[in-house]
Amino acid sequence: MSGHGDSIVPFNPTELRSGEPACKADITVLSVDPRTEKSNKEDIKKPYEAAKLLQDEHNKDAKLSPFQPRPPSLPKPMGLGMGGKNISFDEKMRGRRLRNSQESLTDPGETGSSTDSLKEDSLSNGQGLASGRPLDLPPIETPSFRIRTDSFSETDNEHSDPNKERLKPSRIILSPLQPTGTYPSLENSAASTSLRTTNRIDRDCLDYSVVGRRGRGAERLQRNLSDSRLLDTMVSDNASVHSMKSTYSVLNPIRPRDVRNRSFLEGSVLGNGALLGAEELDRYFPERRLGVYVATWNMQGEKGLPYNLDDLLLPTDTDFAQDIYVIGVQEGCPDRREWEIRLQETLGPYYVMLYAAAHGVLYLTVFVRRDLIWFCSEVEHATVTTRIISQIKTKGAVGIGFTFFGTSFLFITSHFTSGDSKVYERILDYNKIIEALALPRNLPDTNPYRSTTSDVTTRFDEVFWFGDFNFRLNKARGEVEAILNQVMGADMSPLLQHDQLLKEMKKGKIFLCALAGSIFKGFQEASIHFPPTYKFDIGCDVYDTTTKQRTPSYTDRILYRNRQVDDIKVVKYMSCLSIKTSDHRPVIGMFQVKLRPGRDNIPLGAGQFDRSLYLEGIRRRITRELKKREAAMKNQNNSMVCTIS
Repeated sequence: MSGHGDSIVPFNPTELRSGEPACKADITVLSVDPRTEKSNKEDIKKPYEAAKLLQDEHNKDAKLSPFQPRPPSLPKPMGLGMGGKNISFDEKMRGRRLRNSQESLTDPGETGSSTDSLKEDSLSNGQGLASGRPLDLPPIETPSFRIRTDSFSETDNEHSDPNKERLKPSRIILSPLQPTGTYPSLENSAASTSLRTTNRIDRDCLDYSVVGRRGRGAERLQRNLSDSRLLDTMVSDNASVHSMKSTYSVLNPIRPRDVRNRSFLEGSVLGNGALLGAEELDRYFPERRLGVYVATWNMQGEKGLPYNLDDLLLPTDTDFAQDIYVIGVQEGCPDRREWEIRLQETLGPYYVMLYAAAHGVLYLTVFVRRDLIWFCSEVEHATVTTRIISQIKTKGAVGIGFTFFGTSFLFITSHFTSGDSKVYERILDYNKIIEALALPRNLPDTNPYRSTTSDVTTRFDEVFWFGDFNFRLNKARGEVEAILNQVMGADMSPLLQHDQLLKEMKKGKIFLCALAGSIFKGFQEASIHFPPTYKFDIGCDVYDTTTKQRTPSYTDRILYRNRQVDDIKVVKYMSCLSIKTSDHRPVIGMFQVKLRPGRDNIPLGAGQFDRSLYLEGIRRRITRELKKREAAMKNQNNSMVCTIS
């Protein structure tokens, strides 16, 4: 048996002449003289002389008797047909390991060269022939393995052999492309400041480097990036390593073990891998604070909507957009669908409409960032009318409730009875709404020990109530205008001393009728630093100039209530003075709401949103931008003036 595992048929050794090859498959023939066998000297003949000897041997074998044993015929050497080198199986495996080794590609010292090992194999093969064992002849001298980025030395060029040059492989290995510039700097994780997984509403937002000090998320991501096994399977040189790190996804890698242990139907607050658990909450909200944007506006039933709603939803004096947008409208426009499309067009592709509900001309719409919709439960809504005739749906309330992670939210927009002196009727409207608003229905109560059946606002963690409450200032028109001239742009407390709503909230109970009870019990309102939002002449900043001469008042308000102290923090509370299509000015509130982890056993919304509204809003947004560009190009062409000198 040979070193390759082939069987050798014995043949007459006397037929071999001195210097003839012992194996036909070798290009280089090693000739051993018996007289010099003891001196262990080797005589390597040139490849072309070896080929000639092979041909003579073939002619001699053709004349032999068919019954005379002879060596088996071997395939044609690859070195003769393809210009390559005929090497042994061990040498092939050794070369393959050298090519696949990342260490040899990055080691400029070439510590893993195979030149010495090939010489040792050549010497051992010569000794094997002298001892009479089957002979595996060595190949032609093989050049040492080189790094792809290295160039051939001058000494190799000077002592190059023409025959070796002709037998060089035809495949040319090119050096890798070098980067033209420096790679971007990387943080402890692969997430830079511009690649965040969630928008924040303040400047002290944290990225993964800070999260790593509070949890294991960043450490786990870095450990995956630095895994040597991952690098071995994905890259072959240093340039690819840096490229992979700089373009790695900001999403945390998911291990199969985590997916196997994860249950999307039943979870625990403290369990690892829960969809609404603490680990997922900390990954998206390191501070566990959600940005909530609330806007209320009495549109006065106008058919014509403002051309641009950017000032209403995206004020320029804020640093970041919010996570949730809730817009309540009283006396809304006749085309409710058109209103919702305009909201989607303004917010753009970053947001999707989670839910929308209406009660007559009362509209309530909720938009959520599209990457946060998976953490929302199913949405429920309910309506209440405060009119004696229920078919007339101009006064009343509409509420929307849902759970986000482990925090339940309730948003209510309402329109109370109008009239300067109808305070008692407005309190009755409030009490009817909190008793008749049937929420929640299927959603679990996150804290049933603090809930009461007579007040819907006690059955949710965070409650926002906003709308046209119609509470007025108990002051004459002339006196109110005089105070406004004195405190314009400053503290409005001299004017708010006469506000009906603040007085009733302080008293807690109505004096005339005990059945009326309290109003907005447990609710708070941010400090007011803007002028009254009612009643303006349409299209201007002048208060009512009609014969009624209505007193300017703070009829449009945003109130909030939380179960835990300091769960809601006010960021901004202001009015939008640039929208003048109604006799009311919109009121805007921005809040930070504390979030808590939840359980996966709540009825999840599973990413549901209004797809048709989303597509229509994006289409209009693109169309509007194209029209702007066309108008700009037309103005530019019209402004060109040709002069002839």
